[in-house]
Amino acid sequence: MNAIIKQIEKHQATFQKISRNIYLSAIKDGFLAAMPVILFSSIFILIAAIPPIFGITLPAEFETWLWKIYDFTMGLVGMLVAGTTARCLAGSMNRKMPDGKVINETSVMLASICGMLLLAVNKTDGAFVADYMGTKGLLSAFIAAFITVNMYKFCIKRDITIKMPPEVPGSISQNFRDVFPFSFSILACAIIDLASRFFINAPFGEMFSKLLSPLFSAAESYPGMSLIWFLIPLFWFVGVHGPSVVKPGLSSALYGNTEENLKLFQNGEHPFHSLTENFGNFVGELGGTGATFIVPIIFILLMRSKQLKAVGKASIIPVMFAVNEPLLFAAPIILNPYFLVPFCLAPVANVIIGKLFIDVLGMNGFMYVLPWATPGPIGTVLQTNFQPISFVLAATLLIVDFLIYLPFCKAYDKVLVEQEAQRVEEIDEVETIAPELSPASAAAVVDGNETVIVETEPAVSPNASGKGYDEDLNILVLCAGAGTSAMLANALKKGAEETGKHIKAAAGAYGSHYDIMNNYDVIVLAPQVNTYYDDIKTDTDKLGIKLIATKGAQYINLTRDPKGAVDFVLGELNK
Repeated sequence: MNAIIKQIEKHQATFQKISRNIYLSAIKDGFLAAMPVILFSSIFILIAAIPPIFGITLPAEFETWLWKIYDFTMGLVGMLVAGTTARCLAGSMNRKMPDGKVINETSVMLASICGMLLLAVNKTDGAFVADYMGTKGLLSAFIAAFITVNMYKFCIKRDITIKMPPEVPGSISQNFRDVFPFSFSILACAIIDLASRFFINAPFGEMFSKLLSPLFSAAESYPGMSLIWFLIPLFWFVGVHGPSVVKPGLSSALYGNTEENLKLFQNGEHPFHSLTENFGNFVGELGGTGATFIVPIIFILLMRSKQLKAVGKASIIPVMFAVNEPLLFAAPIILNPYFLVPFCLAPVANVIIGKLFIDVLGMNGFMYVLPWATPGPIGTVLQTNFQPISFVLAATLLIVDFLIYLPFCKAYDKVLVEQEAQRVEEIDEVETIAPELSPASAAAVVDGNETVIVETEPAVSPNASGKGYDEDLNILVLCAGAGTSAMLANALKKGAEETGKHIKAAAGAYGSHYDIMNNYDVIVLAPQVNTYYDDIKTDTDKLGIKLIATKGAQYINLTRDPKGAVDFVLGELNK
């Protein structure tokens, strides 16, 4: 097993490079920027869809109004993501542009939206046909965004622009500078659309969907889904945020299949798609990457190690809401040979079982987009419109994951129990030899039969020198999904209250921080986004913001020690 881990670690740089690819990152961050629209629209779907399950008939006008809100939010998400993806990609490219040459992020948003409409949308009787403005148009949205940003980059680097006299205000000059790249971007999309209509008599968006449908079909097969939910935890196991590597390329299918399931359900047909966003969240990643929902319960009830019992108690609530970093780094599970097999096997077993429930037992495929932090069993029941069989699936997954994890947890527990017993013996020996030394001022090093007593100074907090920040200090903590970062942000807030420091802290998700980062003095990166350290360092250096990276176990300890979290940040600032 160690040999397998070493082989994976050899390629860690390659995996990190994939996760930092600016095009994949732009897709992920573009979706993140559009997530409020997606989640907002889902509220209205649930209001419209759940009452009929219990025999409640909504007034027709009210139901029509609910679906109208959905159509004008989620129904336009493809168009919106075209703009947000282009903007995120432009932001990434701007970090590598020559001095004085900047891609106008607002302009590329507008150009990308126009390009996406040209590529994907038809007009009938003077009206836009909305079918491909939503999730069906996502692939066209990505193509439009990539074409647009690269066209702007090409023109701006080569000064292909309209230059105005110095007396003209900067805002007006900027508009003229963007005329050529905007025009070329739209023309490029228009030519692609013209060629598509000439050769296949259909918009480019439809052609792209047809060409990639075999790929999506393969991804939704049992081997395809098994591979996807094997790779996600495998990447995480070696310290690379798996969803960031694997999921961006599947975004169109994940969200498109969700919408297709809803339409099938509304038409009285079986919503059969299993490859959906929340199926991955609530089934494949039940309790977070690695399907760890059951693990804290195993630790609390069945393990003898004090370490695992403590980790279980500290992580059980976060893991229920799919924030499992306290478990991953504190057990630890990451890079722990004892957990490689269950961490990768449980998600695969879950998606196979979940797909069997849909394909064979007739359970509804997932039809809505609920927040990823919804507890998995609850999300599964909601997604299927409270089908009784969904309760069976939720229970089955927990039992299967329990059986997969239990033997490996027991093996690791045995090792820890022996280590803890050895530490107790060492402490007893120290107290016997040097009873006058307090635990805070003495340390024991046991080498064979020889024990060396080392008297130490009391621990000094990082800011004990008197240096400090009397002015208000605004701190932004970033992680992949704003779940783990909230834990440290809350600890910093509590620590500020306890110490009287003028500190404000907020949590954010990497990728959605660009617009708000200039409002903060310090940015702290959670371990899962340390891969992006060099990228964000470029931005923080320009803005004069202090950037602090943390490590796994260190981060988890800080979330549990409010005063220590404050001291840590102030100590880093005083370096």
